[in-house]
Amino acid sequence: MAELARITVEPREPLAAEVSRRLIDYLMSGEVQPGDRIPSERQLTEMLGVNRPTVREAIKSLGFLGLLEIRQSSGTYFRGTDSDVLYRLFELGLVLGERGSRDMVHARAELEVIVAGLAAQARDEAGVELLRARLTAMRECPDEEFPEADTAFHAALGELAGNTVLRDMLKGMRAMIQRGWVERTGAVRPREVAYADHVPIFEAVAQGDAAAARTAMARHMEGASRRLMEALEQREA
Repeated sequence: MAELARITVEPREPLAAEVSRRLIDYLMSGEVQPGDRIPSERQLTEMLGVNRPTVREAIKSLGFLGLLEIRQSSGTYFRGTDSDVLYRLFELGLVLGERGSRDMVHARAELEVIVAGLAAQARDEAGVELLRARLTAMRECPDEEFPEADTAFHAALGELAGNTVLRDMLKGMRAMIQRGWVERTGAVRPREVAYADHVPIFEAVAQGDAAAARTAMARHMEGASRRLMEALEQREA
């Protein structure tokens, strides 16, 4: 059975949330397989160095999310993950921390590049027209609606790419980044720059040029990720 490191209490974060995060890391480590029983409340209390009500609260939260199944008189079992569970985890920020935040930014950038290439390969007339409409909305919408229009463009790419797992993972990542960081820090690029970044992405996808689509998206994500990282550093200072 994998060991869980004892928790050092962080005053800025509720203890149950930290316990939930530790349990998620444990469940996602690969050492626990779907259907496996996890340590008991008493064992988790001893491993983590926290009180039993806190462990119980964390287990109930992860049961509500669909990660754990609580069986009366039998124990608590890992149910495994699916894209919907991952989306909810990203939305709630339970997989984040200082390192997790940086990993999220990097992972999102890499996945957006992959999706752009897949979208170019799988493009069809309807998909290209949808993407064109999303780009037009970015150019013409009021300033306050631009972040939503930007997100809609990326969502259309995800639909066009045809990979539901990548689509849903990115949906959760974008929601977490937008609600967790951008709205709190203003970590967005100037509208003109952001729009200009999307034009070559659209053109490459419309032409079916996967390599060019990946290159254009990588260029866009480089600037977007840099700004997010700067915002994270300022928040942590």
